[in-house]
Amino acid sequence: MKQQVESERRDEPLLRRAFEVAKASREKGDHPFGAILVSPDGRILREQGNGYTSEGGDMTAHAERLLATWASKNHEPAYLSQCTLYSSAEPCAMCSGAIYWSGIGRVVYGQSESGLKALTGNHSENPTLDLPCRDVFSRGQRPVVVIGPLLEEEAAEIQRDFWSAHSS
Repeated sequence: MKQQVESERRDEPLLRRAFEVAKASREKGDHPFGAILVSPDGRILREQGNGYTSEGGDMTAHAERLLATWASKNHEPAYLSQCTLYSSAEPCAMCSGAIYWSGIGRVVYGQSESGLKALTGNHSENPTLDLPCRDVFSRGQRPVVVIGPLLEEEAAEIQRDFWSAHSS
């Protein structure tokens, strides 16, 4: 329990940074999701907002998928296995697959996929798959540590009125 509390204390500021990236994505007119990749020694390697609008309506341009693709192109899997991806919301099935294939070894997320689905409803720009990332990772041949939901109410605030304002 003590180790979990210490981990959360270390993770919360970095997760809040992912929240800031999500807010910036929203302010630029994109979907309100953000992710950061952090090195084993705690340095932020890259920040990534959602790319739906900025990538020309690409439904696959989720922040986590874009970040995992960048990571895979720029770092070896052995290094990435020691890195943490912080995400404002739980990685969807597609993003979980990209994280797994890139070699990233740890994920910390804010809002759960089921919580996101409850907010978005059946929105055409976010047809949420209510499939927990833990389920996707559990089918793999290497472990991916998952922490979350963490600071879920704070994470949900980023999404709260966005989807109703963007009619489907």
